[in-house]
Amino acid sequence: MPDRGGGPTGPRIRVGRPSRRVRTLLMTLGVLAVLAMAFVMFAGFWTDWLWYRSVHYSSVFRTTLITKIGLFAVFGLLMATAVGVNIWLAHRLRPPLSAMSLEQQSLDRYRMGIDPYKKWLLIGITALVGLISGASASGQWRTWLLWVNGVSFGEKDAQFHKDVSFYAFDLPWYRFLLSFGFAATVLSLIAATLVHYLYGGLRITSPGARATAAATGHLSVLLGIFVALKAVAYWLDRYGLAVKSSDLKETGNWTGLKYVDANAYLPAKTILFFIAVICALLFFATLWRRTWQLPVIGFGLMVLSAILIGGLYPAIVQKFQVQPNEQAKEAPYIKKNIEATRKAYGIDEAKVTGYQGESKSDPKSLREKAESTASLRLLDPNVVSPTVQQLQQVRGYYQFPQVLDVDRYKDKNGEDQDTVIGLREINTKGIPERNWINDHFKYTHGYGAVTAKGTETTKTGAPSFMERNLPSQGQFPQYEQRIYYGEKTTQYSIVGGPQEELDYSGDKGEEKTTKYRGKSGVNLSNPLNRAAYAVSFNEPQILYSGAIGEGSRILYNRTPKERVEAVAPWLTIDGDAYPAVIGNRIQWIVDAYTTTNGYPYASRTTLGDTTQDSLTDGQREVVAQENKVNYIRNSVKATVDAYDGSVKLYEWDTKDPVLKTWRKAFPGTVKDHDKISDELMEHLRYPQDLFKVQRELLTRYHVTDPEQFYSGSEVWHVPDDPTNKIESVPPYYLSMKMPDQQQKKFSLTTTFTPNGRDNLSAFMAVDADAQSKEYGKIRILKLRPNNPVSGPQQVQSKFNSDPKIAESIRLLKGGDSTVEYGNLLTVPLDEGLLYVEPVYVRGAGTNYPLLKKVLVTFGDQTAFEDSLGKALDVVFGEKKPTDPTKPPGEGDQDRPPADPTVAQALKDAQDAIDAGQKALQQQPQDWEAFGKAQKDLKDALDRAAKAEKAAADKAKNDAKGDAKGDGKNGAQGDGEGDAKPDGDRDKAADQASARTGPPGDQPERAPARADG
Repeated sequence: MPDRGGGPTGPRIRVGRPSRRVRTLLMTLGVLAVLAMAFVMFAGFWTDWLWYRSVHYSSVFRTTLITKIGLFAVFGLLMATAVGVNIWLAHRLRPPLSAMSLEQQSLDRYRMGIDPYKKWLLIGITALVGLISGASASGQWRTWLLWVNGVSFGEKDAQFHKDVSFYAFDLPWYRFLLSFGFAATVLSLIAATLVHYLYGGLRITSPGARATAAATGHLSVLLGIFVALKAVAYWLDRYGLAVKSSDLKETGNWTGLKYVDANAYLPAKTILFFIAVICALLFFATLWRRTWQLPVIGFGLMVLSAILIGGLYPAIVQKFQVQPNEQAKEAPYIKKNIEATRKAYGIDEAKVTGYQGESKSDPKSLREKAESTASLRLLDPNVVSPTVQQLQQVRGYYQFPQVLDVDRYKDKNGEDQDTVIGLREINTKGIPERNWINDHFKYTHGYGAVTAKGTETTKTGAPSFMERNLPSQGQFPQYEQRIYYGEKTTQYSIVGGPQEELDYSGDKGEEKTTKYRGKSGVNLSNPLNRAAYAVSFNEPQILYSGAIGEGSRILYNRTPKERVEAVAPWLTIDGDAYPAVIGNRIQWIVDAYTTTNGYPYASRTTLGDTTQDSLTDGQREVVAQENKVNYIRNSVKATVDAYDGSVKLYEWDTKDPVLKTWRKAFPGTVKDHDKISDELMEHLRYPQDLFKVQRELLTRYHVTDPEQFYSGSEVWHVPDDPTNKIESVPPYYLSMKMPDQQQKKFSLTTTFTPNGRDNLSAFMAVDADAQSKEYGKIRILKLRPNNPVSGPQQVQSKFNSDPKIAESIRLLKGGDSTVEYGNLLTVPLDEGLLYVEPVYVRGAGTNYPLLKKVLVTFGDQTAFEDSLGKALDVVFGEKKPTDPTKPPGEGDQDRPPADPTVAQALKDAQDAIDAGQKALQQQPQDWEAFGKAQKDLKDALDRAAKAEKAAADKAKNDAKGDAKGDGKNGAQGDGEGDAKPDGDRDKAADQASARTGPPGDQPERAPARADG
């Protein structure tokens, strides 16, 4: 053997066990590693407990924790016991060892190697399966709590006449127990088979009997248990048919029994249940007969029966009984599905009435009704956020949401005013110097609410602010303006300690400082707490930073959605929390839902897909992306205080059995309905996500006749957003009155189009005012299919293709400006439909949109004017439309008449539009003629644009010549303001408005600056 580390004559180095010092060091390191891992696990648990205690919902933490531990322990122990007992029993029943064959001789080596460690192997295997099983069972804590606390729905299913609670609360738990039983039996069977084989109870190649009598009896009992569980599965499958999802021809997604289920699968499952019971008894009988002959025959018959009775027979019934006359066969089951679906989604009382879609009233009376029918909102919360950001951000470290919220507040006369509201939240990306202290100690909160009238703007087109500036001033009395909790406030802050926080910057730029006085957050004075949070947040500075001291508190989980989800993990949270100034505090209002996917016969929907629209792409969250449900209720209204983060849950739907069940499971977490204050009630509204789920279901389930439902002739479609054709149009909040209402109500509205077409098929509105006696009442105006009325896409196309409007838009785009279309609002008006769309211009120098025009159409009349009032006057014939060939702004009266070439081009464009409309009105529609008309329209508009440009260039050259002549006399014009083009004067006015203060206090244009 060669020397280690030396030459032939070098010393021999002895290789052996490590020294005691090395062993001690290794053991110490191992212990420290285990302790470190244990502390990491403890830190997660401890910080969770501290957070729940800080928000006064420690009972939720305790209940969920105890339930999870209980399930883990019980089912982990059951699984470990089942597998361990069967391993022990198989070893106990082993035959005397005798190497009778090569097979047994080779196994003997393994038996000898295992014997010294068999006790530890048994403990290890049982512990492993117990841990895995327990962890899986702990995830079923919701299923357990629903089963043990379930209350009756008071409604029975149409097939088995069982209470709905059986399907919603009981059946899921029974299925879990069944799956656990299968898992325990299969694992025990595998383990017992391996032990029997290892110790000679089972033989594969050895001569003689393949199994000993003891092994035969043991394995037969396990197989009998498996088959008995299969019998239970067949019995539960009968009830599972009531909540089974499948496809039905023509109607797509379907839940519940169909004809083949009720007449083939249901009796088949019953027959298979009895066959499985008999087969299980045959397996158990091997304890006495000691032969597998009868059980194997029985099992084979069961498999064959499952194929013939459970598979082939239903296929024959479907092929030869259902398909030849599917509509008649499925009609009774379609009726059950319609009734259950409408009830499960709360649309069973939706009122559908016919609507003409065309008004024959006097235009003058229509003009008067237009203002009393709806508060037409011109301020689109989806567009004006950049404007609010520009005019009210004040500092770069503040931000507003991309989509503002719509609410109602009282105006000076005490009348409800549709209001756009946003909060000035902290924006850490805008902090001048980023470091740990600035990010988490100094810039900790936003400041103040900003509100603007939804129905008005200033003369410059900016929002008409009711609450503005920093600190806020305006419509609200004194209130706590600091915002420590908000939708954009996503990172933790440490407040209340020795480090001062930036409150806001004064008028002269001086910094005002403050310290947090609220009771929110977790106290970091305790070293253990600091260490736990240092580990949980992976931030060691929390442990030793001098900025943390007596009174320091850490704030986290700061978005309203996060907080409500944490204190009520059994609720599904709406994607849009909205703020409201209530009393002297800012409160976030969060809508929350109770759901289940176990409502018999009700069709399922995926919440993430149903609630997606053109605003949820990076702007607004989607509710519960993957959740599939077939029952939903807006059962809880929650509030989150923007200053101290306190969460309050209020019962909203007092009849919801799912909420009653959860209230039993978590007593004291949800306050009674009568605890909602009057001030809070003024701001509660019908939630958008629930409305979007209901409108999606109503595209099919507005039909209650089974035959008509099956034919699909009345299927509707939620139209795409006219300004964003990729996603569905979002619903709009609007104060309006439906034909059967006496006064305007705060409502949530949407439109429907026929499947595959763009004309309007229906208009839907729900009373969204929580104070209204008719809150939640859905009204649908169904238009006559033989009298087509333009839908949103067609109305937008009509706007875009109108030559006069196109010319005006072209002029608005002058000087590198961009035009943005706001929400296209639809309002029923005296059997007709009024469409209103605000048009914003984002100037090249301002980079934020200002309202410049309003598009209005009613019937075949369209107007594009500077204000809503003017547009309504034009549409209803009280005024003539503005000449689109004159650019907006001052000096229109001095502009020469339009170029004849332009006039002819516009006439040709109008002729092309008329030809295109005529082609669409033909039956069938003449798409070739329509395409030619569109080409002619484009050519005409191109000619108009070229002619207008040529005229503008000529005028510019003439002006230069005049200026040279005037320059010889030393004249420089009347001032810079007059020398600017109209568009530039508009931009200068907007910039001046932004510089000098809130637009609401400014005149239409700032005075031009004179150079001389």
